[in-house]
Amino acid sequence: MLILLMGLIKAASVEVRQVYKQFIGAVVELIDGDVPSEEFREVVLTAYRFFSGSVEEGEVDKNINEKTVELQKVIGHGVSHANVRKVSSLAQKLSQSQPRDSGAILGSEKHVDGSGDDSEFGADLAFKAPARFLVDVSLEDVELLGEESIAPSSSFIEGWHDKNGPRNYHGNTDSRNFNLSWLRDSCELIVRGSTSQLSRDDLAMAICRVLDSDKPVLSHACPATGPRLLSKQSEKQIDKLRRKEEKRNRRATEYGAESDMSAASFSSLLQASEKRSPFEDLIGSGQGSNSVAVTALPQGTVRKHFKGYEEVIIPPTPTAQMKPGEKLIEIKELDDFAQAAFRGYKSLNRIQSRIFQTVYHTNENILVCAPTGAGKTNIAMISILHEIGEHFKDGYLHKDEFKIVYVAPMKALAAEVTSTFSQRLSPLNMCVRELTGDMQLSKNELEETQMIVTTPEKWDVITRKSSDMSLSMLVKLLIIDEVHLLNDDRGPVIEALVARTLRQVESTQSMIRIVGLSATLPNYLEVAQFLRVNAEAGLFFFDSSYRPVPLAQQYIGISEQNFVARNELLNEICYKKVVDSLRQGHQAMVFVHSRKDTVKTAEKLVELARKYEGLELFKNDAHPQFSLIKKEVVKSRNKDLVQLFDFGVGVHHAGMLRSDRGLTERLFSDGILRVLVCTATLAWGVNLPAHTVVIKGTQLYDPKAGGWRDLGMLDIMQIFGRAGRPQFDKSGEGIIITSHDKLAYYLRLLTSQLPIESQFISSLKDNLNAEVALGTVTNVKEACAWLGYTYLFIRMRLNPLAYGIGWDEVVADPSLSLKQRALVTDAARALDKAKMMRFDEKSGNFYCTELGRIASHFYIQYSSVETYNEMLRRHMSDSEVIEMVAHSSEFENIVVREEEQNELEMLARTSCPLEVRGGPSNKHGKISILIQLYISRGSIDSFSLVSDAAYISASLARIMRAFFEICLRRGWCEMTLFMLEYCKAVDRQIWPHQHPLRQFDKDLSLEILRKLEERGADLDRLQEMEEKDIGALIRYAPGGRLVKQYLGYFPWVQLSATVSPITRTVLKVDLLMSSDFIWKDRFHGAAQRWWILVEDTENDHIYHSELFTLTKKMARTESQKLSFTVPIFEPHPPQYYIRAVSDSWLYAEAFYTISFQNLRLPEARTTHTELLDLKPLPVTSLGNSTYESLYSFSHFNPIQTQIFHVLYHTDNNVLLGAPTGSGKTILAELAMLHLFNTQPDMKVIYIAPLKAIVRERMHDWRKRLVSQLGKEMVEMTGDYTPDLMALLSADIIISTPEKWDGISRNWHSRSYVTKVGLMILDEIHLLGADRGPILEVIVSRMRYISSQTERAVRFVGLSTALANAGDLADWLGVGEIGLFNFKPSGYPGKYYCPRMNSMNKPAYAAICTHSPTKPVLIFVSSRRQTRLTALDLIQYAASDENPRQFLSMPEEALQMVLSQVTDQNLRHTLQFGIGLHHAGLNDKDRSLVEELFANNMIQVLVCTSTLAWGVNLPAHLVIIKGTEYYDGKTKRYVDFPITDILQMMGRAGRPQYDQHGKAVILVHEPKKSFYKKFLYEPFPVESSLREQLHDHMNAEIVSGTICHKEDAVHYLTWTYLFRRLMVNPAYYGLESGEDETLSSYLSRLVQSTFEDLEDSGCIKMTEDSVEPMMLGTIASQYYLSYMTVSMFGSNIGPDTSPEVFLHILSGASEYDGLPVRHNEENYNEALSKRVRYMVDQNRLDDPHVKANLLFQAHFSQLDLPISDYVTDLKSVLDQSIRIIQAMIDICANSGWLTSSIACMHLLQMVMQVLLFILHI
Repeated sequence: MLILLMGLIKAASVEVRQVYKQFIGAVVELIDGDVPSEEFREVVLTAYRFFSGSVEEGEVDKNINEKTVELQKVIGHGVSHANVRKVSSLAQKLSQSQPRDSGAILGSEKHVDGSGDDSEFGADLAFKAPARFLVDVSLEDVELLGEESIAPSSSFIEGWHDKNGPRNYHGNTDSRNFNLSWLRDSCELIVRGSTSQLSRDDLAMAICRVLDSDKPVLSHACPATGPRLLSKQSEKQIDKLRRKEEKRNRRATEYGAESDMSAASFSSLLQASEKRSPFEDLIGSGQGSNSVAVTALPQGTVRKHFKGYEEVIIPPTPTAQMKPGEKLIEIKELDDFAQAAFRGYKSLNRIQSRIFQTVYHTNENILVCAPTGAGKTNIAMISILHEIGEHFKDGYLHKDEFKIVYVAPMKALAAEVTSTFSQRLSPLNMCVRELTGDMQLSKNELEETQMIVTTPEKWDVITRKSSDMSLSMLVKLLIIDEVHLLNDDRGPVIEALVARTLRQVESTQSMIRIVGLSATLPNYLEVAQFLRVNAEAGLFFFDSSYRPVPLAQQYIGISEQNFVARNELLNEICYKKVVDSLRQGHQAMVFVHSRKDTVKTAEKLVELARKYEGLELFKNDAHPQFSLIKKEVVKSRNKDLVQLFDFGVGVHHAGMLRSDRGLTERLFSDGILRVLVCTATLAWGVNLPAHTVVIKGTQLYDPKAGGWRDLGMLDIMQIFGRAGRPQFDKSGEGIIITSHDKLAYYLRLLTSQLPIESQFISSLKDNLNAEVALGTVTNVKEACAWLGYTYLFIRMRLNPLAYGIGWDEVVADPSLSLKQRALVTDAARALDKAKMMRFDEKSGNFYCTELGRIASHFYIQYSSVETYNEMLRRHMSDSEVIEMVAHSSEFENIVVREEEQNELEMLARTSCPLEVRGGPSNKHGKISILIQLYISRGSIDSFSLVSDAAYISASLARIMRAFFEICLRRGWCEMTLFMLEYCKAVDRQIWPHQHPLRQFDKDLSLEILRKLEERGADLDRLQEMEEKDIGALIRYAPGGRLVKQYLGYFPWVQLSATVSPITRTVLKVDLLMSSDFIWKDRFHGAAQRWWILVEDTENDHIYHSELFTLTKKMARTESQKLSFTVPIFEPHPPQYYIRAVSDSWLYAEAFYTISFQNLRLPEARTTHTELLDLKPLPVTSLGNSTYESLYSFSHFNPIQTQIFHVLYHTDNNVLLGAPTGSGKTILAELAMLHLFNTQPDMKVIYIAPLKAIVRERMHDWRKRLVSQLGKEMVEMTGDYTPDLMALLSADIIISTPEKWDGISRNWHSRSYVTKVGLMILDEIHLLGADRGPILEVIVSRMRYISSQTERAVRFVGLSTALANAGDLADWLGVGEIGLFNFKPSGYPGKYYCPRMNSMNKPAYAAICTHSPTKPVLIFVSSRRQTRLTALDLIQYAASDENPRQFLSMPEEALQMVLSQVTDQNLRHTLQFGIGLHHAGLNDKDRSLVEELFANNMIQVLVCTSTLAWGVNLPAHLVIIKGTEYYDGKTKRYVDFPITDILQMMGRAGRPQYDQHGKAVILVHEPKKSFYKKFLYEPFPVESSLREQLHDHMNAEIVSGTICHKEDAVHYLTWTYLFRRLMVNPAYYGLESGEDETLSSYLSRLVQSTFEDLEDSGCIKMTEDSVEPMMLGTIASQYYLSYMTVSMFGSNIGPDTSPEVFLHILSGASEYDGLPVRHNEENYNEALSKRVRYMVDQNRLDDPHVKANLLFQAHFSQLDLPISDYVTDLKSVLDQSIRIIQAMIDICANSGWLTSSIACMHLLQMVMQVLLFILHI
């Protein structure tokens, strides 16, 4: 008890301590020990005060006698004179031994609070109040006192707050002040004076631990009277403590705690002890007298007691005076553009002026805490104007550079803010739009909008989706209004938003300014810290003295216990207060807490007014407009409103119609209604002030809690904010009527204001899931970092008890990192259990699941997902589905009200076609009725039901969509279609069983629709009927035409499909979809979305689903082709259905049946060559030292060893299928060396499918074969055409298939073609790809040539592992001996499933996991993606604080390399060790990057898929980022060919360094299983010659190989197509592979090809022969498509102008494949305005239009918009030469001179870049 005085004993000398003990002892004797311990303090203090002063010697007795009487009064009984004398002398002695400097203080009395008569013991002694942590008393002192005054264990908690709240202790700040600071300083002295290695903080913490433990305390505490040498004993003791500490630290480190624990924990204790209470931080209070003690009620407070209640009246705080030097900012001081937004204002108010400098002239984050009504809207406006100013450049506002987001807490507020800001910002031409549940914005609208006003939930939904990242990247200013809502149940959303924004700022290093606006709150420092506001610069706090209208407050506590009497009294008091206000001529608002109460209270007020004859006060019928307005009021459907209007009373709540609410607001603000009874929503949504505000009762029903709760501080502040009208009143009045037990709570709320706490834990699971789905959190560590950005984390450290954290946990884990981890882990486990994500506890990684992504995107709560997991089944009835929706936790706050029962029962009978489970009296039954009512468009009378129905309908659509997505992802076909139907039913408010034409109900009368339903006329029947028949059916003739017209608008599509089996388990489906309806923008908008589903109804499973967007332009064209693969299982189901179902139109669906009755699947015969266990062959077995010197290794690898003999010692044809990286190129060289040995005069032709491979071979062989063997080599690609001499002398010709095809067509006249002895075909599995037909033709031709010239040509085919190697071998003429087909190695592949921009995080994680130091190749789909991916990887590396982890070269070397790089992006990424590689780079940059990567100078290379083929740069890890690319032709994303994927994966694993490679494929979830299948089993190669047969047939006719039909059929038998027709006829549309079927098929094929060629003017057919025409010859000679020359033939005339020639040139089918990438039509549009000749503006996304623009830009030497266009132009020009030459030949052959010259000019323009100005 006397622990407060112990400091004296500790610090003073021995004599003083002795005297002190004697003095206390004397007092104990004096009172005979029978005074209670609490009064003992007072007695000691009184005695000391009476006798300690200096007294004249003669006066001592007199003084003692006087004081004895007073002392007896204090003690309450007589005392012995001797004892008094003893006490007096000891008090004198004690007083004299006190330090002199405190003498003045000792005698003086300091009053602690307003009352002034109650002094604390010790207030006038030189000792301070107890600190949080007290050094214990030594044992002897305790014995002396005879009291147990040792502080209990956990003395941290003791002394945190005194029972009556914090006090101001006016003690002397003497050095003898025993708290943690003293302990720290003492330990400093001890450590300095001793030889111990223990640090100061370690020692202090150890002492704290000892004191806090239950063990006995050391009996000697060290006094702090200066450094004193410790005995050996105590040094040993300290060492022992130190060892103990170290052990504890080690243990903590093992468990993941921070190793510097002791220091951290002591400093955190110290920090905590210095903040004596959370309220002591209050600053910025005004000049009011209440600024002395925080807990003291303001001066002038009156407390009154009445029968049954108590009243506390607090006078208004006077407005703070203007400080010297404080001035208001004039509007004219702002920039010109900013003044426009403040039209009508002369100056800013005080608060705005004070913060103006920081908000308008800096980029600081801001937090403004100010009372309601202080003009916070203008603060937001100033920050917006600052942001606009940042983007004003060259007198022009760059609107596309920024977005401003204003987050308002309620929809009502958002609408108000939108209208205010759009009006005020309209002079600046700024577009302000609302984005809430009610107001959706399209993508275009979002792009056009500069300022988005939204609610926290809506903005959360948008930023959760990675597809909307582009929008959030543009945000430069985020304004959060009413930040104090952090304390509310919607607080977590604000926390999630801010945390997401802050992480975005840090990770992207972009600038997003955050401006927080809030009411006055006590712990604004923490909120500022949360918003990353600099407390020095951006934090502004204004207390109630800054209120525009000072507020008087009355707190009334009703103590009456009886319920009825209490209610009566509540109404009486409320009436009394309202009448007081009315008497003074003011209006009053009464706030109640339920809608029902508004009317009840209003009626009660009228009733009491009648009783006390005060009705006249309420009535306002003398108002001049009263009669006019009464007429308007009478029209209202709300009878309460009408009745109460006569008495001047209004009601207002959310259940009323908007018109009624508006009317009431208007009447009240015009003063016609004197009293308004309303619910709290009015305080938030509408700015409607009144002089007096009464809060009637503070209990409100909280449906979430399922019971009553107290009105929160925020609501009270908001409601009180409505008291006092700024223009009219000098002060406002706020009155709270509550129960007596809550009176103190509300008083405390006002005075010390409880700090706002975080509610984040309540929705931690949902928010964690959202971050995981977004890809920003991928493991526990990142989740903990993310939590560190929340307000929860800040509050958790300051007030751990509120979050269930005990002090023992705080001491053990001061940074609370373990608690953070525990929170995250628990949430992750729960999510894992609900299947919303996969949580791998061992590694701590999170993996998002489809269910988690759906929940995040559709904003479905975790608790709902748990419910759905239980209730959702494969087969459910309509009513079960509705019931399941009703169980969603989104609707848990809907309550069943007694008064609604009758109406609900009636609605269940009239408007609910489905069974209502649970009936209307059940909560779920009620929701079910309201859902059905919404779809039925029923009407409701009861206002409470109206608002419940509105609330349900707002969430209904997204919940239904979520169900649909869940069923789709699970592959349940029946349930998926069923849920999609209900999604549309909800969107359209039409039941699935109603007539489909109801979707046109705005145009077709209900009468017609009803008749159609009655007659059962479905769409198919109506479609077949004539107009007049329909008219007759509905008994209304004109209706027939109308119905027929709208049938035409109904979206119909037709499907047809061809199915080709690829293997026995995989089918390829080519779907043709044609639209068959009249497109009308009013109904169909810009595009219609269709779900394409392939389902097996037998097994109820969906095997493929995709969302196809049909645009208006597409609907006009013939049909759309979609290709996809689906699996098929044994035993085969009878059929699959392909469905196209509209995403928005009920009944708009089509289906196509794939029957498996006659489907013949290819034989499963994959033969693999066993890899024999042979001894590796040494290089010396070549038997030629020159050849041996070509190779740097000593032995061949196992595959090379096995094939060596066949290749090097025989002439057999060889087909080798082996995994990439098996050294196939060396095997090709062995075949070449064999040819050089046996037939040195013959040529080697090496065919590689891509230019890049050709280049790589040239580079490699030039160094070795050419220089060392002295051979001649030429390259033949689009870029190089060697002259005849070079070709004749060449030993090795490296060519692309097209070039060799072009040359070998005229083999009769080109002798070098017949001198080919060896043909090497690299990557022959590409036969199935686009350019496969050319490969097929040249092989067939070379075999044909060899049979004609009787010179053997050896074929060597190189490929990856093949499924059908036998057919390929047969076609190549490879015998048993030459066929080698080794098994694919199979990669340890991993499959993740995010979308493109959320793939970078998993990609970075994959690098860190699988290949932290070895080389990594990342394949992406486009050039733009290379750059974006690299930048993201740099950003992730930087956030790991290791930005250069991928770089391994010294700075000087790096600088040298960078100086040679021309591409800006590449230069940037190389600094971080990441290279870019794509066709857009110039050759020098490209080879530089390849060299750096090959030499391990840079670790990561991000490249496009072409690199997989071209450059042999293997890596340890290959990441394929997405398996789709944007196809300009079809305007959508299509999949990479499987061959490309295999080739990319083949780059994984470097033969010399790695045991194995790793491939990670990031693929969209539904495609996962498809890729898994093919990457592990070989892929069969099919022929695609059929599609391109015309051109090849034409070439053979021109060369004379084919002269009649039989030749053509014979020619086809040489092709690979013929081999595959026999094996897999179904793939090519044949029913069987029998001879008869085959021959009739081939003859039909030849016939139709000939007919097409004749139609196009290329050949001429007679009875039995065919001969080439001029167009055909030109097509073959210039390697053009027959379609192109046909188009030339019909468009070129005798006088064709250059402009027309340019159009014809651009129209060539060679340009069909020119890519038009995403959004390039915008570039084309811009370019079309700068060029000379017009192009078709409707076809800017057409490749031919783009080609035309590129030509014109080339002629006019215009700058091209992006680098892609430069490479596109290059490819366009490359092709153009031969096309123009062909046109010149056509003109010359036709004898058209003018056209020939015009065409030659065009050729010159291409070559010389000159725009000839010709007469046009």
